[in-house]
Order: sequence, then C-alpha cells, then structure tokens
Amino acid sequence: MGSLPGGYWDATGRLHREFELAALTGREEELLVQARQPQTATLVTEVLSRCVRRLGDISPVPSEVARQLLVADRHYLLLQLRRATFGDLVHANLICPWPDCGERVSLDFSLAEVPVEEARHRAPVHTMTLSAAAPSGSGTAAGGCQVSFRLPNGADQEELSEQLAHNEARALTLLLTRCVQRLGSYEPPEERQLAELSASARSEIEERMQQLAPKVEQTMEAACAECGRTIVAPFDIQRFFLGELRTDGELLYREVHYLAYHYHWSEHEIMEFTRDKRRKYIDVLADTIEVLNSGA
Repeated sequence: MGSLPGGYWDATGRLHREFELAALTGREEELLVQARQPQTATLVTEVLSRCVRRLGDISPVPSEVARQLLVADRHYLLLQLRRATFGDLVHANLICPWPDCGERVSLDFSLAEVPVEEARHRAPVHTMTLSAAAPSGSGTAAGGCQVSFRLPNGADQEELSEQLAHNEARALTLLLTRCVQRLGSYEPPEERQLAELSASARSEIEERMQQLAPKVEQTMEAACAECGRTIVAPFDIQRFFLGELRTDGELLYREVHYLAYHYHWSEHEIMEFTRDKRRKYIDVLADTIEVLNSGA
C-alpha cells in the first residue's frame, strides 16, 4: 500500500492517491515477453490495470483509469512493482563516457534512494497567465493571456510516442493541443493556434507544467573507479523495468516446465503464481532432490 505523488481525479472531482498493488504473476511476465513492442506506454497501461488492485475508492482499476494517470505516477507505480518483483537493489553496468577513459563502471543503488517529488499543487486543471514578455508571433495569445491546462498523462504517451520518435517539435505541439484546454478566448484551442505561439510563450507553459507535475528522478550518479570522474547516467524507469522482465522470458518457461514436471500442476495454475512463489517451490524441490540423491 502506498500513495501516489500526484493522484487521479475522477469525473466527480474526487482525488484518488492511495493504492494497493498485486505482485506480478507469470501471466503479466508472459505478457511482457510476448509483446511485439516491449517498451510502449500501452504495455505499461495494461500491466498497471492488472496489478493495481485499488486506487482510492476505485477497485478494480480499469485500463482507462491507468491510462489517465499522470506520467510520474505511472513511473512511481512501476518502481513499486519492480521492488515487489525483484527487490530494492538495482545493479547495472555502464561505460564511462569520457573519451580518455571508457572503462566499465558498476552501479548499485536501492530503489528506495530514487528521489520522488510530490506535486506542488494538486488540481485537475491549472491556470496561468502568460507574461508580457511572451507574445505570440501572430497575436494569438499576447502577454497577459490566461492559459488553462491539465498535466500530461499515460494517454498522451500512448498517442504521441511514435510521433515523438520522428518529429519532436510536432509531438510537443500535439501535446500542448491535448493538454491546453483554454488559450485566451479559445476554448479549446486548435493545433494551429498553439503552433503560432512564440517560443517564449510555449516555453512558459511547458515550464509551468514541469513545475506543477510530480517527479520521479530518472538519472543516477556514479563515480568511475578508473578516472574518478562523476557519471550522470539516465535511468529510464519504463524501459528498465519492462526490459528487465523481458530478458527473463526463457527462465519463466523453464520454471513452469520444472514445476509442472515434478508437481503435475497445470500451466494455468503455475502461471498464476508470483515469481517469489515459484522460486520458493523450486528451492523446496531442489532441497528434496538433493536429499534423495544423497541417499539420506
């Protein structure tokens, strides 16, 4: 049980923050293994809708609610799922980026050490006023214009991830189009009106969004043992967590085969086990087989 750094606002205006998680079972692990695009926001939505048992008064949590969660809240839930699946400790190998070094660096840290910043102000919609120094190129929104917006969520990630990979500037305009609900007298504004904003006006809106949004740190620092310099390494929570589970796909099926062979349980029964429960039965079997082989 925990509390989201941001929170989900339902249609009645109620904020839901407390959550309960169920550990991943073999079914969720298999879902990640078989995914054609293993690191997509859509896959995160599916995993969260399966594993978040309760969010405030919402139980079960449907995909649409998981999709509407703030980006940082989704990252935070992935962190907690990772802790439940693999534990707190993370071990990673990096290459020192300094040209005169290039040595391998081992990075060990606890997920409990990952900085999490709660939302400064919680509201379903935020309002700001553009400064006098942030006019638009065409006069669409001059200084003093009021802007109302919501914060980016998982649905935005799902819709814009492909666009972001090909045209970042267009993706950011589309994100503003999705999130900005009022721009001066335009409610809602069209993509053209947001695209006509000056760079300084867009920057003001984006900066205000970042200030108000909760945050889960996605960089980690490490010291290179060879050259002594500090390395700031990216820690993409979504990519790391989903990739970590995906690499264990072969192991998952070996565990299922091992337990089915010895206990004669069905695949369906075994796939409902969490990883920890599977490992406990495998440890018991290993001890039993060792005793039998020793003739004790």
